[in-house]
Amino acid sequence: MKSTPSDGERARPLLVLVDGSSYLYRAYHALPQFNNSRDEPTGAVYGVTNMLRNLLKEYTPDMIAVVFDAKGRTFRDDLFEAYKAHRPPMPDDLSSQIEPLKQIVSALGLACLCIDGVEADDVIGTLATHGDQTIDTLISTGDKDMAQLVAPHVTLLNTMTQQRLDRDGVIAKFGVPPERIVDYLALIGDTSDNIPGIPGVGPKTAAKWLQEYGTLDEIVAHAADVKGKIGEKLRAHLDRLPLARELATIRCNVSLDITAEQLRPRAPDRDALLTLYQRLEFKRWLGELLNDAPARPGDSADTSKETPRSADTAKPPPRYETILDRTSWDRWLARLSTAEQFSFDTETTSLDYMRAEIVGVSFALETGSAAYVPLAHDYAGAPAQLPREEVLAALKPLLENPAVVKVGQNLKYDMSVLARYDIHLDGVRYDTMLESYVLNSTASQHDMDSLALKYLAHRTVHYEDIAGKGSQQRTFNQIEIEQAAPYAAEDADVALQLHETLWPKLEALPGLRRIFRDMEMPLVPVLSRMERHGVLIDTGQLKELSAELNRRMEEVEVQAYEAAGGPFNLGSPKQIQEILFERLQLRVLKKTPKGQPSTAEPVLQELAIHYPLPQLILDHRALSKLKSTYADKLPELLDPETGRVHTSYHQAVAATGRLSSSNPNLQNIPVRSPEGRRVRAAFVAPPGHCILSADYSQIELRILAHLSQDRGLLAAFNGGEDIHRATAAEIFATPPEQVTAEQRRSAKAINFGLIYGMSAFGLGRQLGIDLEAASQYMDLYFTRYPDVKQFMDETREAARRLGYVETLFGRRLYLPEIHSSNRQRRQYAERAAINAPMQGTAADIIKLAMIRLDVMLRDAPDLGTMIMQVHDELVVEASLERSLETAGIVRETMSSAASLSVPLEVDVGTGPNWGAAH
Repeated sequence: MKSTPSDGERARPLLVLVDGSSYLYRAYHALPQFNNSRDEPTGAVYGVTNMLRNLLKEYTPDMIAVVFDAKGRTFRDDLFEAYKAHRPPMPDDLSSQIEPLKQIVSALGLACLCIDGVEADDVIGTLATHGDQTIDTLISTGDKDMAQLVAPHVTLLNTMTQQRLDRDGVIAKFGVPPERIVDYLALIGDTSDNIPGIPGVGPKTAAKWLQEYGTLDEIVAHAADVKGKIGEKLRAHLDRLPLARELATIRCNVSLDITAEQLRPRAPDRDALLTLYQRLEFKRWLGELLNDAPARPGDSADTSKETPRSADTAKPPPRYETILDRTSWDRWLARLSTAEQFSFDTETTSLDYMRAEIVGVSFALETGSAAYVPLAHDYAGAPAQLPREEVLAALKPLLENPAVVKVGQNLKYDMSVLARYDIHLDGVRYDTMLESYVLNSTASQHDMDSLALKYLAHRTVHYEDIAGKGSQQRTFNQIEIEQAAPYAAEDADVALQLHETLWPKLEALPGLRRIFRDMEMPLVPVLSRMERHGVLIDTGQLKELSAELNRRMEEVEVQAYEAAGGPFNLGSPKQIQEILFERLQLRVLKKTPKGQPSTAEPVLQELAIHYPLPQLILDHRALSKLKSTYADKLPELLDPETGRVHTSYHQAVAATGRLSSSNPNLQNIPVRSPEGRRVRAAFVAPPGHCILSADYSQIELRILAHLSQDRGLLAAFNGGEDIHRATAAEIFATPPEQVTAEQRRSAKAINFGLIYGMSAFGLGRQLGIDLEAASQYMDLYFTRYPDVKQFMDETREAARRLGYVETLFGRRLYLPEIHSSNRQRRQYAERAAINAPMQGTAADIIKLAMIRLDVMLRDAPDLGTMIMQVHDELVVEASLERSLETAGIVRETMSSAASLSVPLEVDVGTGPNWGAAH
């Protein structure tokens, strides 16, 4: 079909009618690309809004209305009491999106129609029919019923699939013209609306009859001529057809008091959209709005003195000063020297804290006022700047003064960079990244750009805005001061604004305030010291391991080729898919979003239970990952100055409170495989030292015993029993000494599976037993440990009631999908509700242990230095002479980090390398 002419070309006005209710429902249930994957409660709103924005951009209509169904009964309910009666109540997380969507529609300047007692279809039909002779009408809908409205100047558009239907399109799709669509619908019925049709009559039969007989009335008149069982069904249900036809007919004579002028798009309400996009966290559109902010009096491109910059027109423009002379610097230094608190940020040449050089520093004493001190911009034509050594020397007493409160974003980085200049940042009291993370770990990302949009409705200047992207991106020292200054000053200003927004929220929640004050903030300098100390690695061992892994991969390849019946690329999902599911005809367990058979790891693991090739593919992947990620990569990460590897720990990533790490990722080195142990063996101690590994023993099961207060678990742990053997003895009613290795393995799978909310199906798959046997194991477990079952039930109920769960120390994990109508998402949230209190408590305990151990080791530096934290394990580079003493201190510190109803046991080992110590 020829596309609708653009605004400048079309001869007739264009009216667009959008089926709002239908799209909201479809965006919620159907297409993933229309959902905001991070936040389900606003996902459908996002999808429909995105559709509307694209519709407006492409068609620039002269008139437009978004039409919604009204609550309550309509004439169809009066005609047929069972009309839509089978539909379940609308899910809460869908109904809650109706009002925000309507608010956005109005804020976009579009007519939002919802007529009492009338369905959206009938409102759209009336508007489309009345305008047919004078205007072009485009009906945006995914509802097949609307096909009856297609006429010479009325076209349908399914904006989700981009399918357009004119008269020929309707005939091609349904087999009948628009004027026969009602007859067609009456014959086939509509299960979604509970409209009864003729049993057994589908779209092909209905279209065939209408092509043969012309109309529904003629089909009824010739019902006796229809052969076979389908003819019998037609004759037996002829009485249904009049009602079905009336229910399916869109009424085009609804009394509407609406003028063409009311349908003309208005200018969007920018302030209302700002509020809505901020509340719903639609960051990209919020950023677009803020970028399009009109210029204000006082805005200037000259940043050499003071640079007003603000995206929020409701606030006065900020005062950003660039300090290039001693008089200005002395004035700011005097202000900083008398301040009790200030926001601080460094600008550097690199994200690598071990190599970054300071290019400038910025400060903010009050919101809306900040200064940038450029120190090492060295591009051609750069103006004279204050000497870096002189400025840092003047700042050193202030930055090291614990009584002067420092505010910033991700201050661990600044702390590590300053340490290279012999400045030991102290008084770090408020980190806005951690304030946001503790307040709600799952609500958003915790970088400054995201937080500014979420909490301040402010789009910050992004680094790419001034430095460029990709291979052409400049380092900060190469950026003109006129561009660099407002960016840097804004960092300090926004950090202070975020603190003033976030801290009152944290203060109002004592449990979270304690997590922030007593755990997360004290951990910052501990992690900074660990990162900067780093760990030695033996590159020779890694080179040997790389060669060995390569040989192993070649061996696995040969075996895989034999199992597959020929060579293929083991790194190609497409080729693996073809061999497993086409050549070998293995059962398809799961499909990708594009409908192809999945070759993801969980799928291969399940197939590997019965077939050799999937296991070989998994083995090859594991070996390849070890080789590329560790054996080959670790030597490249060696710092040339220290000769050590320096990871980066992240406090604000894992939702449960656990630390993560990168460059290298220490958390993902396999513990159980021989190859993984070889990687660990390459982490070595320097001469005169050993590696000391201290690992909490079964800490999450011990936390489960404490939280559930189950008498059986408490007795087993307090009696020093092997918990898996004790569990097996309970489940299988066997004396502990007679428990077999297989029974203990099953009990271990149940013990750890419970922590992660494993179902009987998951247990059966892991143990290789049928569902019935796995269910019996689970039932026996809960019979023997009834308080565990009660704890899990109560935890799930509390999560549904509160929307979050808490660790023993008060850390919260919010579960926005706990009420989701999507069963998989809801079940995932329920599993997280069980796991989070245990995993989060374990994370809290080891953080407390790290803080206390750091104090002890700093007081006695010859004992050793904490160098790594991995899951439930702390690693110390200890003095050989005093390793026994160090081991005792580490064990005592970790085991006393929390007081539980069962002892916290710590396994400690030492050796020349990490592999030998663990």
